[in-house]
Amino acid sequence: MNKSAPAPDDQTEIEQPFLSHLVELRDRLMRALIGVFIVFIGVYPFANEIYTFMAGPLLKHLPEGSTMIAIDVATPFLTPFKLAMVGSVFITMPWILYQLWAFVAPGLYRHEKKMITPLLFTSSVLFYLGIAFAYFLVFPLVFAFMTTVAPMGVEMMTDINRYLDFVLTIFFAFGLAFEVPIATIVLVWTGATTRENLSAKRPYIIVGAFVIGMVLTPPDVISQTLLALPMWVLFEIGILFARFYQPKEEAVEDEPDDFDETTLAGDAGEEGTLDDLGDDNHPARHKDLAAELERIEADGDYDPEADAARYTEEGLEDELDEMGDTGDKGDAPSPGPEDSHGP
Repeated sequence: MNKSAPAPDDQTEIEQPFLSHLVELRDRLMRALIGVFIVFIGVYPFANEIYTFMAGPLLKHLPEGSTMIAIDVATPFLTPFKLAMVGSVFITMPWILYQLWAFVAPGLYRHEKKMITPLLFTSSVLFYLGIAFAYFLVFPLVFAFMTTVAPMGVEMMTDINRYLDFVLTIFFAFGLAFEVPIATIVLVWTGATTRENLSAKRPYIIVGAFVIGMVLTPPDVISQTLLALPMWVLFEIGILFARFYQPKEEAVEDEPDDFDETTLAGDAGEEGTLDDLGDDNHPARHKDLAAELERIEADGDYDPEADAARYTEEGLEDELDEMGDTGDKGDAPSPGPEDSHGP
């Protein structure tokens, strides 16, 4: 018999959390899809009017007598349908991000929740700002340029489906480009890099912004520049605000606790720490104490007044003994009330 194989009960405990996470993920995805479907039902009856609004920047610059055309037979139906579907996803983006947030939030610390919440809100706002920037500023300049460079004798008539693909690509590119501050802050916060390293690599980032603009936009200098310059400016904004987000490891270490370690040491002295608790012959006890305190802090169950007696040395050791701790707490006697204050 293989002794290293987990017992049936242990295997069930391992599989159960995994299955519960899958069920939670399925529920969040279903809620996101239901939100998109509800918005689609409300948007589709106005799909033709929405397409006319989106085609406005091009129609204003078409030569007199020119119109947009539909090459395929089903294009007049499928193109507004696709516009309504993609538009529903764009509109419900905050709801989709909220479902993602609700799925990962239980595994985050309190300080991480407080820091991620404004990032999610800001990312949604920046995404919509990128779309608005493309529609009201980039499209008029790009279409004015495109309609004036057509060769003599060539009449410009754009297919409605290809125009929609072009517009959605630009919207998506500018929406993602405006997320540069969020990406910068997340990189600094997670410790992947630092503000100093990003500032030192500024020339490479500027060149990269123009390369991205060249790849994601039409082959013209105007749209490429209009995408690269905002990315550069937003990168600088991200570096500016990244100073308020410490790296993840430092933030956990620097987070003020709801209680003092000297209190947990049972008034052992002014320099008492968590290492003073437990038996020196049992280092695992220190790890168990730290894990228990981290769980208490993450769950928000600590009440300094109501639980003062619980979080003494004796109370914590009793809880650890109930959890199956095998250490002998009799080897290290606890300081009594008369010994804790000293002469």
